[in-house]
Amino acid sequence: MRGFIYFLVIAYCFLGVSIVADRFMSSIEVITSMERKIIVKRPGLDPMEVNVRIWNDTVSNLTLMALGSSAPEILLSIIEIIAKKFEAGDLGPNTIVGSAAFNLFMIIAICVSVIPKGEVRRQKHLDVFFVTASWSIFAYIWMYVILAVTSPGEIEIWEGLLTFAFFPLTVFTAWIADIKIIQVR
Repeated sequence: MRGFIYFLVIAYCFLGVSIVADRFMSSIEVITSMERKIIVKRPGLDPMEVNVRIWNDTVSNLTLMALGSSAPEILLSIIEIIAKKFEAGDLGPNTIVGSAAFNLFMIIAICVSVIPKGEVRRQKHLDVFFVTASWSIFAYIWMYVILAVTSPGEIEIWEGLLTFAFFPLTVFTAWIADIKIIQVR
């Protein structure tokens, strides 16, 4: 009986998280799909009014969408760190690594397997893909370096600040790749 009650409570909590996450993701979609009108002046022709998106797709996917989809494990890590009086626990890091592994393997496997037989899909923004893939590999190497080499078993302030600084750098380099400021061909 006790197990059944725990199951109901957990199911209720999951339902609540699901509803909040759905609202959050819907809000992000509304924000990132906003457009504004600009006037384009054309030589020898009348000016033309054009709708342009306010948010760059790459920037919104790397920031708002990533935050929305990762919010539960980020909050879980924050709750654990506060509950353990700022001592590292096992739940937060394992949740984040597990989520990253799931995203890396399962989501890619599903995306590849649902393509109908005989059809081909191409990566639309290969430059952005290479930038984010490179940063992902770097993130795992950096995690190993700070956890096993520079200060084994603990994170120092400078490591945390530098790690945090890598995120805006990741978004910036992906944005540069997206708008094609630098092209190597």
